[in-house]
Amino acid sequence: MRIFRRRETHAGRGEGTGQGGVATATATRGFTGTDAELWAEIESLSESNRARRSIETERRLLTLRNLAGIRRIEQAAADPEFPDPALAQLPSSEDLPEVAGPDVTPELLRAGILSHGCLLVRGLVDRDVAAHFASQIDRSFTARERHDAGRPSAEGFYDEFSPDPRFGPQLARPWIKEGGGVLAVDAPRLNFEMMEMFRRAGLPELVEGYLGEPPLVSAQKTTLRKAEPTVGGAWHQDGKFMGDVRALNLWLSLSRCGDEAPGLDIVPRRLELVAAGTDDVFLDVQVSQRTAEEAAGEKGILRPIFEPGDALFFDELFLHQTGSDPSMPKPRFAIENWFFGGSAFPVEYAPIAI
Repeated sequence: MRIFRRRETHAGRGEGTGQGGVATATATRGFTGTDAELWAEIESLSESNRARRSIETERRLLTLRNLAGIRRIEQAAADPEFPDPALAQLPSSEDLPEVAGPDVTPELLRAGILSHGCLLVRGLVDRDVAAHFASQIDRSFTARERHDAGRPSAEGFYDEFSPDPRFGPQLARPWIKEGGGVLAVDAPRLNFEMMEMFRRAGLPELVEGYLGEPPLVSAQKTTLRKAEPTVGGAWHQDGKFMGDVRALNLWLSLSRCGDEAPGLDIVPRRLELVAAGTDDVFLDVQVSQRTAEEAAGEKGILRPIFEPGDALFFDELFLHQTGSDPSMPKPRFAIENWFFGGSAFPVEYAPIAI
């Protein structure tokens, strides 16, 4: 069963293909202009919001980015290519190769993923900016509790987003909440700040260079996370439930983690999909501890230490889990996000263009 979206899967929706079909479909969302006009509106509203914050503008930007994401899916090239891996430029390391934020390139990302399953990027985001964003996540959690109690706030820290109903309308909010997260699209104030953070870090250009096509995020897989030490992990490869996708994960730490707060346990090797274990797993997409240890081999399982603003990039084949211990004194704040190419976008998800 196909669980990913390519351009031809829209043929039965009565939309047509290409820009004209999408423009007609998006008329119900309040915008019927060309691609150039759509992006001009996004840039104009973003510039206005930088000068003077407005919750209405931030809500509108989410809707427009959702529409722009739909158009990117409709117009995606059939066979984009990954960059050639810069293996010779990859820093040598006994554990994981590390590069500084200003030095990361699509070619280095590809080299890290093919050689070690991932690439650790130190200081992708300014430390103070990351720490400030972490405090904002706490405010979003509080705002959600008020919303759930029937006392919603108008500050934009929690305001549930409704994507175009044809593209991943189910957002699985109870599951996200149980896992210690808030969907970024449900916090329009923070979603705008996150997009600005991504822009300043050069992520749209970096990810486009890696995927070979303009990047999208999804409403369902962009999470503002507060991971408590009592929440255990489960070994998994996201490709087991996302299907045949074109993807790149950004795991961005907003607080020190890996020792005083939950971090990531990782298998630092390039793998194909491994068999699910049967001795200590609850879901058929999970991998057992024994299987993870066998996959790690002599390298062993690693738990890196992250500082605020550090990031780990990996793809859907990377084997990892939350690395936590109940004795840790602090929670971990992070942004956990998947970038996708429109040529193979998961059918269950709602696209958001960056």
